[in-house]
Amino acid sequence: ATTITIGSTPVVSASANSLTIRGEGTAQTSIQQGLVKAWFNLNSDDDYRDKFNITDMTDKGTGDHEHNFTSVMSSDDFCTTTGTNGSNSQSGINSYNTYYEPASTSASFVRTKNISSGGSPLDNGYVMGMVAGDLA
Repeated sequence: ATTITIGSTPVVSASANSLTIRGEGTAQTSIQQGLVKAWFNLNSDDDYRDKFNITDMTDKGTGDHEHNFTSVMSSDDFCTTTGTNGSNSQSGINSYNTYYEPASTSASFVRTKNISSGGSPLDNGYVMGMVAGDLA
């Protein structure tokens, strides 16, 4: 193990497969647990504006996408968040229910589906998402 100290305060501690950094007060943050493991920003043409740890996307229908991981997650218990900013297919709709459907690690994807407040699928101007958890 190696520790980096500034003054008399240890700020980073490292050992095999583990790196922690001192946060607020005496709190320690695990770098491995605290990093986003995948993210994407998809435009209305179903093209990635940018992405990390995502190989490609499978269009499953209106507003329904599978985002395939480059490096798989260690389990299907990862945490996700998504967002969107507008609709291309329906004007005046501003309430979206965006969700992830986690897949098994062997399937190596996460799914987003965007539906209006009335329950109908719709395409959006942009769809963004992040995945946190442990890589395999």
